Amino acid sequence: MSQPPAPLFSSARHRAQRDRLARLPAGADFLAPIIAETLADRLAMVTRSFARTLLIGAHDPALADRLRATGTELTILEAGPRLAAATGAIAGEADSIDLPFASFDLIVWPGGLDGVNDVPGALVRLRALLAPDGLLLGAFVGDGSLAKLRRAMMADGVRAIARLHPQIDLAATGNLLQRTGFTLPVVDVDDLAVRYGDWFALVRDLRAAGLSSRLSPAPPPLTREEVARIALAFAGQADADGRIAEQFRLVHFSGWAPHPDQPKPARRGSGTASLADALKAKD
Repeated sequence: MSQPPAPLFSSARHRAQRDRLARLPAGADFLAPIIAETLADRLAMVTRSFARTLLIGAHDPALADRLRATGTELTILEAGPRLAAATGAIAGEADSIDLPFASFDLIVWPGGLDGVNDVPGALVRLRALLAPDGLLLGAFVGDGSLAKLRRAMMADGVRAIARLHPQIDLAATGNLLQRTGFTLPVVDVDDLAVRYGDWFALVRDLRAAGLSSRLSPAPPPLTREEVARIALAFAGQADADGRIAEQFRLVHFSGWAPHPDQPKPARRGSGTASLADALKAKD
């Protein structure tokens, strides 16, 4: 009997990272309010209300308050046990959540899809938690992010050891939503450039946002010489003013639990207009 594959991410390190967020000063995580705002904007475009909402992650109390202000009954799932206890959340991981089927009309996931061991499994579970015509809305730091950090980590004299998480791109996200039973999937991206004075400031931001590595097994710590080489390589990518512009690509995704009244895509081949004719009309 074959053994299951070893987990890519450490759940214990994930829980520790999440609990660390509870000890940070207000405003330390610059990314959380940005993601919250973009999700709130997308939710505002949905012309219906949601009676029961699941929020995955208790690290942003402002987002929780905004959701409660809509009149929804809010449940929070949080991987960090101390953070969960402090906020009244249910402690658990998104890819192993065990709640009754069709319990929610809306699920909001502000970061984390890219950091679970079983991405399709997590989406299947969330799909089962949604009532018919329920909405999943989320975001994560996706493919193309942190390009300058990734280049710096490959500097000469730095051991070739995986230290950064693999990233999910837009096409894969859309395919995953369709494969796991969501209808009307939408995936888009916002590019966010953040300028840093040095590599150490970027590392502080990544830790404050819960984005530091939780690969399993944990890679060996960087040596002082490796840290110096990475910092130098990162600084070597600076603009003329000496600051380094790093890129965060925020991938937003949404999908609906199926319902008979939802619009259906047109059957392939059923169109009556010709693309060639349409192009000729523009000549």
